Amino acid sequence: MNRKGRVLFASVVGSIIEWYDFYLYGTATGLVFSTLYFPSNEPAVSLLLAFATFGVGYAARPIGSVLFGHLGDRWGRKAALIYTLVGMGGASALIGVLPTYEQIGLLAPILLVLLRLFQGISLGGEWGGAILLATEYAPKGIRGLYGAIPQLGVPIGLVTGTLSLSLISHMTTNEQFLAWGWRIPFLFSVVLVVLAIWIRSGIEETPVFRQQRDSGDIARIPFVETLRTDWKNVLRAIGLKIGDGFFNVFAMSYVLAYATVYLGYSRDVALNALTIGTATMLITIPLIGYLSDFIGRKRIYIGGLAALFLLSIPYFTLISKGPNWFYFMEAAMLGIVWASVFATQGTFFSELFPPKVRYTGLSVGYQIAAAIVGFGPMLWTSMAQAVGPSPWAFGGFMMLGIALSLVLAVTSPETRTRAYSRLDLEAPEAKESL
Repeated sequence: MNRKGRVLFASVVGSIIEWYDFYLYGTATGLVFSTLYFPSNEPAVSLLLAFATFGVGYAARPIGSVLFGHLGDRWGRKAALIYTLVGMGGASALIGVLPTYEQIGLLAPILLVLLRLFQGISLGGEWGGAILLATEYAPKGIRGLYGAIPQLGVPIGLVTGTLSLSLISHMTTNEQFLAWGWRIPFLFSVVLVVLAIWIRSGIEETPVFRQQRDSGDIARIPFVETLRTDWKNVLRAIGLKIGDGFFNVFAMSYVLAYATVYLGYSRDVALNALTIGTATMLITIPLIGYLSDFIGRKRIYIGGLAALFLLSIPYFTLISKGPNWFYFMEAAMLGIVWASVFATQGTFFSELFPPKVRYTGLSVGYQIAAAIVGFGPMLWTSMAQAVGPSPWAFGGFMMLGIALSLVLAVTSPETRTRAYSRLDLEAPEAKESL
């Protein structure tokens, strides 16, 4: 494997493990944590409390974006990405051995929330760093393809996490699954993290950061510098992410609770639908990332958001019509439409910021939006209690957020030909785009 191949592998393998751990928690929230750590005579109350801890992980992600953005913009992308793996892996392993509410009482949910905070902080630094590890090594003309590769960590991590829980579920009785079976995937993350750290330790710092460091043009406090010089693009990134972010959280996490509690599907059907949707993304993401190198990020982004907007109500209408419709809509909406937006997102957002504050700007904008949409499950649980699984209520909710992102996408610049490093400034097409 050549150097660029190793870099791409390092970017995606770490991303897979981070998202495996993060979404493993999300999958376990509706299936396990609501029962073992937030027991209540009212199932909706248990579910609401459990998803509050799920939201805490999202809320912590901006903290990680500032912390690891500082490290990544001052000391290098590689160093930051080693620490994100340690934080996520350690938190997940501890969740795997955490006593339940029945065993230690109120301390159990408190510790679970703290460990979820550490997960969120770690992921807040991982995503932006993985994108930069790939795009700052990308050959000229295929940055979109390279930027799409780390995005594969989301579907692969989620599929791996959900399949691991599904496999354990099939191999155990319900009592065994709740007693010890669910812990195995969390403990297995230790093995994966050690592997990822070994792989990332063997790569060099990105050429773009080395140029920046050699020039001495390093931000003293990257977060302050970002807010001083690029605050408009931070706000732009937040708005661009809000719309598809709410749909993403629903279709990749909350859908398990929504389908089993409110639509009456079995746990296996819900997990199968999610697996089909995420597996479809494995094909869509690299293809769309490569396409964006020819027609631009903006055009694809607008098209994806427009399709999400138009199909929001049909999605919620059809997923209740039976397992086959459920499977089809997850594949179409999550695996194709949303994946088209997500495939371009990392590259698009990174191109909004200069190298000096790119890690911080990219991460802060994305993760603030993630913190907002992470509390969607709490809102949706309350909505479902009030109006049931109404396609108009849930679809209308999605359309509001998507409309905001769509307006911002239309008014955003096309970034495909923007200068990405000091050497790019010499390219005629880069000068024209400045």
